[in-house]
Amino acid sequence: MSDLENFTPKLTADGSFTFVSQEFGESFHSHYGAKQESFFKFVEPTQLTTVAQKPVLRLLDICYGLGYNTAAALQTIWAVNPNCSVEVIGLELNPAVPQAAIAHHLFDNWNCNYIEILSQLAFEHQVQIPRLKAKLLIGDARTTITLLRQSGFWADAIFLDPFSPPQCPQLWTVEFIKQVSLCLHQDGLLATYSCAAAVRTALLSAGLAISSTPPVGRRSPGTVAAYSNSTQHWLNHSYPLTAFSMLSQPEKEHLLTRAAIPYRDPELSDSTEVIIMRRQQEQQAS
Repeated sequence: MSDLENFTPKLTADGSFTFVSQEFGESFHSHYGAKQESFFKFVEPTQLTTVAQKPVLRLLDICYGLGYNTAAALQTIWAVNPNCSVEVIGLELNPAVPQAAIAHHLFDNWNCNYIEILSQLAFEHQVQIPRLKAKLLIGDARTTITLLRQSGFWADAIFLDPFSPPQCPQLWTVEFIKQVSLCLHQDGLLATYSCAAAVRTALLSAGLAISSTPPVGRRSPGTVAAYSNSTQHWLNHSYPLTAFSMLSQPEKEHLLTRAAIPYRDPELSDSTEVIIMRRQQEQQAS
């Protein structure tokens, strides 16, 4: 049985499809809507319609998965500015996932003009055409992010989209998020669907300021982060203030509880079990 056959499309409420990961025992998207999640949890919070005015826009898509977040980003950017030159780096552990998304024609109901690009990226792991330079780095994101940081890549927008912290703690640790933050441009924005206190603590410890993003489908919000020295610019200009507020009082208080003790992975190489156990011990001792 080929890797591609491990993936069965599963319908979500907005008519788009997702997969369930056998390895992590979780769906790649919420059942409320896979497509809407890409636009509302990642594209909107990173303000891509505004950033697309730049002549060059760099995007880092962590846990590329089916390719939905990158697809939503390209559609948004080029609708606003067809001349924007985009550079995309996607980090993905399992190349069969984006390949299965193409093989199952999951973009057919997207009105997506970029299926050819996404297909080439899935199967050849790189695309270079006018207006786009895209690369898929396959492997453990803890290794690929370190190489990317050393290459001097700075992203205007970062999508942080691993499986949930209990299932995939290695991509939510203080150390991993620090590496991620070092790939974020001084004026860039990072978005994630998670509002877990442990994740927010890791973002804060990387020197980022955080805010909640509006809930999509479910009750819990996501998180957007930026360097604090750009937050004034960030809150005053780029953002409709109705959609973004800095953390509420209950959210701040949540960051003072045991739930906010972050995951740690000092050498960026520990197993899931070790990372979870280390955090449990730290919680017991707190």
